[in-house]
Amino acid sequence: MIVTPLDSATLDSKEQYVFYHRMIDFTLKELIVAVQEKQLLNKQEVLLFKQYCDLLLYSIEAMRVKYMYDDEENMKVDLTDSGFPNYLEFRYLFNDLELREDYLGRLTNIDVLKEEFLDTLMRKKESIAKRKLFQAASIVYYTSAKKEYIFNRFVQGKIIASPEGAVAEHLISWSFYDVSHNRPFICYMYFDYDGRNVQDYKSEIYTVLKNTSDREMALDTMAYAIDKRLPKVLPKLIKRIDLGPIHNVFAKDENEVTHAILDGIAKKTIPLESYAVSFKIDELSSKSEFKEGSFFNKQVFQKWDSIFRQRYVFAPHRIIQLLYNKTPEVMNKLAMPPIQISELKTNNK
Repeated sequence: MIVTPLDSATLDSKEQYVFYHRMIDFTLKELIVAVQEKQLLNKQEVLLFKQYCDLLLYSIEAMRVKYMYDDEENMKVDLTDSGFPNYLEFRYLFNDLELREDYLGRLTNIDVLKEEFLDTLMRKKESIAKRKLFQAASIVYYTSAKKEYIFNRFVQGKIIASPEGAVAEHLISWSFYDVSHNRPFICYMYFDYDGRNVQDYKSEIYTVLKNTSDREMALDTMAYAIDKRLPKVLPKLIKRIDLGPIHNVFAKDENEVTHAILDGIAKKTIPLESYAVSFKIDELSSKSEFKEGSFFNKQVFQKWDSIFRQRYVFAPHRIIQLLYNKTPEVMNKLAMPPIQISELKTNNK
């Protein structure tokens, strides 16, 4: 899918920023808890899943601070099968923080700004000008946000020991923000290593993963590319999570769940802050091995089983009822009944 400017919307008011960021923050935190409670992932995978979600939450909070009082620039939210910020927003954050010192040097000194704020509020009894609020927000953004915590287009996890009872000795994870879908994906690979110390081979593994597995593609294609380019790595299980879309009032796509929610909001049968989250897990297991190559240069390859797909929907109780009424076929194809999470309550409720 090619994403065009028409597929993105800008948040052009403070109220929209507050509402959107609160929704995304709330949704991801609810998702983390529910995934753990329903044991959709094992304990180690949940821990890694939470770490990647924390990077997302950190980045989205940085965006909130960056744009809150900026009248010239507006944050873009992807409307098609996403609900997340456009991938360019993450790149802008990373680029900003690369030039942190340059920006800080141009901003008003924080002590001077504090004095101006106190004078305006206490002596003049006036509201702070929006231009000054933007300066303050910029200082907070550039002094507090850290580049290493921004969810980049590709985020590499470390090689660790697999949990007890796993299919292989080692586990590695990584995450990427797919630019065509504008959604985050999280991957796990369980593998054995044909050598003495896997840490001696980690740079080769990291390079191959970044070059072959940084975008959404057929899982068996990804597995074959990893297997072929890393002769010392014997992959046994690859698991990929597709996080989203987040179906909400900001969405504009052909997804049946999105349509049901937007229709309910339009008819005022459900509140504006209604949402649901699609969550997909694809798994690919090795069922056997075979050798290929010359006598002196044989490489072991995996024969892969068929892809095992599991689809889930997370939503508040009221939305689950709506989806059963409006999209029964979608609900019947899920790996388990829709998983209930909390409603988002607005301040006026």
